[in-house]
Amino acid sequence: MTYPAATAEVQIDEPHVRVTRWTFAPGTATGAHVHEYPYVVVPVIPGTLTMVDDKGEHPAEMKLGVSYSRPKGVSHDVVNTSDGVVAFIEIEMK
Repeated sequence: MTYPAATAEVQIDEPHVRVTRWTFAPGTATGAHVHEYPYVVVPVIPGTLTMVDDKGEHPAEMKLGVSYSRPKGVSHDVVNTSDGVVAFIEIEMK
């Protein structure tokens, strides 16, 4: 299924790090992508997003201020199937 794009605001893009704020209105998504760098996610508006990968759909609860990290090479789409806005800061280590 195709969803409208979530909002991506690049806040910092330097040789060693890129910081992007992702804001997901209900029914929006990042689009399928593969992460070229390891990254950390810091939720700023809590809620539940759906991670979609080759194994299916997986709900992911975004808890305010509770960060997590992932290695480079992660391949997925991130979709907001909830009724509220969800947002996080993504910090990529180049």
